[in-house]
Amino acid sequence: MPTGVALRDVREQLFAAADRILLSEGPTGLTSRAVTDSAGCAKGVLHRHFADFDAFLAEYVLDRATRLDTSLADSAGTGTVVDNVTAALTGVFESVAVAIVALITFRDELRARLRDTWPAGVPVLTEACEMIGRYLAEERALGRLAANADVDTLAAVLIGSTHLLFADRTGDRPGPATVRHTVTTVLGAVLNPG
Repeated sequence: MPTGVALRDVREQLFAAADRILLSEGPTGLTSRAVTDSAGCAKGVLHRHFADFDAFLAEYVLDRATRLDTSLADSAGTGTVVDNVTAALTGVFESVAVAIVALITFRDELRARLRDTWPAGVPVLTEACEMIGRYLAEERALGRLAANADVDTLAAVLIGSTHLLFADRTGDRPGPATVRHTVTTVLGAVLNPG
């Protein structure tokens, strides 16, 4: 690998390389050499910016968790609740999120490091669950969901159910109709007509 090549945003370049590897090869293919090769830089670049590979992975996971599109709450009161939630869940799970969950499960040291800054849950899924919960709370306040709807439990069920749909990296990805059916089933009893 050539050295001395100026890299604009090294962290983002390395994180984007990790995305590509996770999506194509899964957590077993994610090594420091694979990341630096994919990023087009020398292996030492990663170790100049991160204490070790697990420190890199921890920062990568936290970065991706905070990058979830949180604009769902802005759509409260527009469109349909089912369509809005379906689009948000599809966006989360068609991203690198499912592969990150597998990565966290795969690497004991990464889980231990994440506990220092993320004390409960899996970062990407926890953030997505909070996003869905906030949106459902907005819709409940607007009267589009039943006043007694337990939005936090509904959000957790939606995240868990959708994660199961997308968890198989080798099979066909679920289409929008499958995700929509899940959302309709979970929210059906609390949706207000109109």
